[in-house]
Amino acid sequence: MSVLRVRAPATTANLGPGFDCAACALDLWNEVEVGEGAGVTVSGEGSGELPEDPENLALRAFALLAPPDGRSFAFANRIPLGRGLGSSAAAVALGLVAGARAAGRRLDPGELLAVGATLEGHADNLAAALAGGVCLTWEEAGTPRLARVAEGPPLEPVAVVPAERVDTAASRASLPGQVSHADAAFTAGRAALLGAGAASGDPRLFAAALADRLHEPFRAASAPLLEAVREARPAGALGATLSGSGPSVIVWAEPGRGSACASDLAGRFPSARVLALVASPEGAAS
Repeated sequence: MSVLRVRAPATTANLGPGFDCAACALDLWNEVEVGEGAGVTVSGEGSGELPEDPENLALRAFALLAPPDGRSFAFANRIPLGRGLGSSAAAVALGLVAGARAAGRRLDPGELLAVGATLEGHADNLAAALAGGVCLTWEEAGTPRLARVAEGPPLEPVAVVPAERVDTAASRASLPGQVSHADAAFTAGRAALLGAGAASGDPRLFAAALADRLHEPFRAASAPLLEAVREARPAGALGATLSGSGPSVIVWAEPGRGSACASDLAGRFPSARVLALVASPEGAAS
């Protein structure tokens, strides 16, 4: 068996009003090398923390499509854990793509999404990790679906990544079981704008969409950076969103202004990692 190399991107999900249904792939990658033998090694993010045995999330995803026995797995991780940048979705995407290749199967991102839904509870993150670009997701008869609506958003993403982590389950538990009709209508309108702005490439429509009343207000206590950034946005920044469950924040900059926004944010938040990123039009691939 020849060595198989696969990579999968980070993602930012929810995108403001796109709660549980919108995500964008980012040009920040985890990789795995699958070879003959046995053993699991993890370097980079999660080294010494992520399991180096069959309980590793990527191996569990691989096993959905091909037996991992008789194979070695070497992971090189660059996506921070527990920061809302889709590290678990990237792990599942790595395993799915590698498993499909090892099994000699050609499955498109939509088919892989359906296979991996049992492991990754956030279809929006996994869809973007598999398909790249900006993806929308929904469910039909219990099966997750995806639509890739753009190669990338019309604004440049700058990630502000604090040292603190957030537990996704705890963050979701902070959300109320019901919201008012007014808040639902407000967010539905912004979500429609979000899809229109992404699909059309119109930065003003996209920027106008970056407000939410379904999840961000209730996660504020565990993601204080969001309000801090919004109180004084850098010049050239048109909005900010919580990335996934947080605590990372994505600042959305005008085209060509991402690096300047990153410099400003790095000066204001010296304890955080500030990453001037670009969207990735590509998803997980070997």
